[in-house]
Amino acid sequence: MGSPISTVVPSLDGPVLQVLAQAEDGLSGRQIHKLAGSGSVAGVRLVLQRLAATGLVHVDDLGNSLLYRLNRKHLVASIVEQLANLRSTLVARLADEISGWRIPPVHTSVYGAIARGDGDLDSDVDLLLIRPDRHEFEDVLWEDQVGRLMQTVVDLTGNPAHVFELSQTEFSDHLATEDPILNDWMQPSIQLTGVPLNVLLNDLEAAIPR
Repeated sequence: MGSPISTVVPSLDGPVLQVLAQAEDGLSGRQIHKLAGSGSVAGVRLVLQRLAATGLVHVDDLGNSLLYRLNRKHLVASIVEQLANLRSTLVARLADEISGWRIPPVHTSVYGAIARGDGDLDSDVDLLLIRPDRHEFEDVLWEDQVGRLMQTVVDLTGNPAHVFELSQTEFSDHLATEDPILNDWMQPSIQLTGVPLNVLLNDLEAAIPR
């Protein structure tokens, strides 16, 4: 998820297109090289020249510098943008699946490498699931939901899912003992469904006797 477009464009073209797809204004070759974090300045400029020749990239000549921008009217521009925004697509697909659960979770979010945007081929997709305190008869249904979600992650990304699942009471216990793992869940995280984590933390903290 650090450079999702590189999944199908593994050359230097991938990081360059990633930067252009996420930029609103024109950028110089040096700026694109810095943001892409790959290759050399000369290599990036060669890529930009090649992409400009196809019409996918527009070049604005300002006299003393050249600024490059994605031609969003190009036939393949929408595909480039979709590849560049795979993380938001993944988040939306997971949120949509969880929203249809028969036993809705109190909170679900993505944290870790995916939330930071620096995941690679070996990274797990880290999920936090806080479930309601429940009766035993609900266990099978809940576990089935979680199992299907983990398979969905593999199907969508090719990466395994790591699910940290706990009940509201167990989550409260982590808060009461000031467990350091709370920082992993919070910084950063992307909410999928349910009560925002900071709201849940504040409510539970207010209920803990001092």
